[in-house]
Parts: sequence; C-alpha cells; structure tokens
Amino acid sequence: MRRCCQQQGATLVFALCMLVVMLLLGVSAAQLALQGERAARAERDRHIAFQAAEEALMDAQIDIEGRPGAPGRSAAFDSAASFADDCAAVASAGAGGAQTGLCLPAAGGELALWRQLALDADDAGALVDYGRFTGAAMASGAGMLPSRRPRYLVELLPAHLPGEEVAGEAGGAGDLAGYLYRVTAIGFGAQADTQVVLQTFYRKRAGGMAAPGVAP
Repeated sequence: MRRCCQQQGATLVFALCMLVVMLLLGVSAAQLALQGERAARAERDRHIAFQAAEEALMDAQIDIEGRPGAPGRSAAFDSAASFADDCAAVASAGAGGAQTGLCLPAAGGELALWRQLALDADDAGALVDYGRFTGAAMASGAGMLPSRRPRYLVELLPAHLPGEEVAGEAGGAGDLAGYLYRVTAIGFGAQADTQVVLQTFYRKRAGGMAAPGVAP
C-alpha cells in the first residue's frame, strides 16, 4: 500500500511539471507574437514616414521649378540673394516670407545646417511645411496617416560643372549656373516619434528643366 501511494505522488509531481512547462511555452509564444506585431507595426509606421519624406522632396522640386501657369516662388531660386545666411534668425524674426526654408550653407568647419536645426521641432519656422508654396494637400493626424505634414529645407551649395576648374569659384551671386540645391526633408509616421530624413541634390536648369536628383 505504501509503494502505491508513493507512485501516485510521483505521477502528480510529473503532471505538475508538465503543466508548468506548457504554461511557460504558452507565455513564450504569446510574447513572440506580441513582439512580431510590434515589429510589423513599427515597420509600417516607418514606411508611412518614408513616403511622407519622399512627398516632401517632390514638393520641394515643384517649389523650385514651379508649375505651368503657377510658378509660385520659383523665381526666388534664380538668385543667391534669396537665400538667408541665418535661416533660424529670419524665421524667428517673422520675416521669412518667400525666403523661408532657403538657406546658405554653414561656414566651413561647422556642422551642416540641416544637422544644426531641429527638423522635428513644433516651431521649426526655418523649414517649409509641405504644400506651403505649391498648394499641395496631404491628409494627416488620423489613423494610419502621418501624424503631421512633412517639411523640407533647401540649401544653396557651390558646384562645378563638367570641365570647370575645381579650384575656381562657382557662379556669382546673380548666376546660379554653378550652384545646386541640397534638399533635406523629414517625414513623420502615424506616431510622431517615428521619423525619416531623406536628402537629395538638385540643379535647376535653364528653361525649367530639372536635373535628376542624386541621393547621397
């Protein structure tokens, strides 16, 4: 009789151990499923931010070139005088207007301007919100839409055309043939902390024909 009771007790312990193992496996499976869902949601949010940033780059190109019958401020890109030496100061002074988002590059040895500015700040007045000068519209702030509209910054950079002397100076203040534009755009996902920054280099050609952008 004692041996029978001892055997029944061992079976109970074994069954309890199996239940604990199954419980742990179930918890692990649930955690893996949750992690996979979070990863998929984060990737989807990143795609939303990426597409918004791409749209901002396209909006900047339309801003630079203008549209037939609606040139916008495209003429501002024909003169280096339209580009501010201190974009942040111009924006804070409230005198940006058509000069908003058009900046001269940082001085040599300093961080690039797009790295100095807080691109995601709520009051980033030195940047151009999507559609401000082109009239383009983008839904945002609800569901799986971007939490807010993307924005961009345009910097004027000296460039040498093929065949030019590298040591020579680029075009003068009134001649932008020897310059190109560095466009930096930031897009936001459905969650405001999901952000993607894209950058392209762009040259405006005579007659409104644009050179293709080159991603760095």
